Amino acid sequence: MALLDHFRPPLSTRRHWHSFHNAWSTYLSDSLNQSLPEGYFAEPNAQFGIEIDVAAFSERIPVNPSHPNGELPEWIPQAPTATLPFQPITDVVEVQIFNVQAGPTLVGAIELINPANKDRPTHRDAFTSKCQTYLQQGIGLMMVDVVTNLSANLHNELMKRLDSQIEPMDAELYAVAYRIAETNGTPHLDFWQEAFTVGSKLPILPLFLKGGLYLPVDLDETYHYICVRQRIPEYP
Repeated sequence: MALLDHFRPPLSTRRHWHSFHNAWSTYLSDSLNQSLPEGYFAEPNAQFGIEIDVAAFSERIPVNPSHPNGELPEWIPQAPTATLPFQPITDVVEVQIFNVQAGPTLVGAIELINPANKDRPTHRDAFTSKCQTYLQQGIGLMMVDVVTNLSANLHNELMKRLDSQIEPMDAELYAVAYRIAETNGTPHLDFWQEAFTVGSKLPILPLFLKGGLYLPVDLDETYHYICVRQRIPEYP
């Protein structure tokens, strides 16, 4: 199913976008959990902002029957769209207090952008600040924007925050995957970007997890599944 416009009529008057985003984040998490090896799990965090967190935790979980040895499917991402210098946070002085029940460690996140992330400068700044913090901690990040009624490009704003000289992305709808990597002892940021429009298919992008593991995220397959499950018609 091609991408629909969830934020304008006719669909916006017949379905709630936040219900769709909530369902999409849940199914994306379920799809990731079918491929993640033992010791990892994904779960949705729907507070509008919506994100999907992938965590590592030492616990026994069922092995995916389609991958009986716990191996990930054979899938290799293309070369990154761009590479730029980037310095992760290495020296930190702080006091942390943990609840013993909060044991999992965050290693990756998928951000499904919603209108509140884009509607004013303070919200855009808060969103890009969170993304920058994820990257500086080496956490794998993916950003997906299907919001059609606001035009801010949060990937471009994140690049400005990082003082990047990368050419701005000329797109209102897009997905970007980010990876912190190191070459000859020098850290850098790679990213993979894909632009799309209403009526086009969504891409497959790599989600890189802290520690080096990566796996494909098929945005189109998961999007199509939720449209079918929520009985959303294909509008012309």
